[in-house]
Amino acid sequence: MNEPISFFSGFGPKDLWYLAQAAWQTLLISVLSISAGTVMGIFFGWILSESKVVGSITIGFVLDAFRSVPLIIQLVLFYNLFNVIGLAVSPFTAGVIILGVYTSALVANVARGGIESVGKPMRRAGRSLGLSYFQTMRHVVWPIGLRAVFPSWVGVALGVLKDSALVSVLGHPELLKVARDLITRTQQPLLVLAVAGAFYFALSFPISRYAAHLERKWQS
Repeated sequence: MNEPISFFSGFGPKDLWYLAQAAWQTLLISVLSISAGTVMGIFFGWILSESKVVGSITIGFVLDAFRSVPLIIQLVLFYNLFNVIGLAVSPFTAGVIILGVYTSALVANVARGGIESVGKPMRRAGRSLGLSYFQTMRHVVWPIGLRAVFPSWVGVALGVLKDSALVSVLGHPELLKVARDLITRTQQPLLVLAVAGAFYFALSFPISRYAAHLERKWQS
């Protein structure tokens, strides 16, 4: 008599390695999107702080739309839009682009708050020393203002790291998608999710600790 065939197998070392590779993909997506989004967000924040009316009507409206619409809708909508207009982009590339723009929308308000926290007297002091407008921004406003909102930026970065799990809807094998696939095969949801959560913690904890170290260093 033939033994019954089992389509499921327990969680093993190969599955752990599979999750580790997916965690690397999550880290890669997060680093690229946070880096690009931070640069764009600082630029947008500067525009919003310098031209409040025009910036709010133009860039501000677009950024508000990206902040208001759920990220999962943005991912599905723009990924399909890329294909409609003939841009053959991979789920990874689409995820980085969309997540980067979403990050810039979050960072823009943070950057604007930091820039506006540097008062006019300090700016005038820089100009009185012979610095041009852009030299004053580079050597006075941005170092002081952006450092003041650094904790807020860390919060945005950690949030984007966790939001990168939504890229799984595009089919890219990042940590959440791989975890779901393993749950289907192993039928051990608690174990798989616990391991996936541990990977997310391993990615997030060093960022928060290093950020706290920088804050203490700047205050000393």
